[in-house]
Order: sequence, then structure tokens, then C-alpha cells
Amino acid sequence: MVEAGFPKLQAPFWLAVVAPAGTPPDIIGKLNSAFHQALAAPDTRARLDALGTEIKIGTPQDLDKMLTAERAQWTAVVKAANIKME
Repeated sequence: MVEAGFPKLQAPFWLAVVAPAGTPPDIIGKLNSAFHQALAAPDTRARLDALGTEIKIGTPQDLDKMLTAERAQWTAVVKAANIKME
């Protein structure tokens, strides 16, 4: 996007796994641990590396922080551009 003349536009592709509101923290912890283990497996890591992916697994709190920042950024963009839903 920088080369296209939009130096401030960053919209990386990311994936996250979420659970229903109210899921007990110990269950969230177990799920997070399972994803850490699965994505640390050498064969999985090799396949993802071959695709050029960057694997970043954080904590549920990391995801919450990132989503909060994304909402703030894109809310400001929508308001500044006066974008309305049809």
C-alpha cells in the first residue's frame, strides 16, 4: 500500500479463534494452550513457513488489545470519511 501512495494504510490479514461470551477462563486457557502446541509442531511450522506466513500466537488479552485498537482505528476512518451503511 505504501508503494500505491497510501503510507498510513495497513491492513494485514490475520486470523483469530474466539469463544462465546462467558466461556470460563480455564477453558479459554486450555484452548489457547492447544493452539500454541499445534502451531509449534515442526511439520505444521514447516508447512506454514513454506507459505510465507508469520505466526504470532498471543494471549487472549493480546487479542483483546489488538481488536480494541482495530476498532478505534477503523471507527475513526469511517467517521472521518462520513461512511454510512446502506
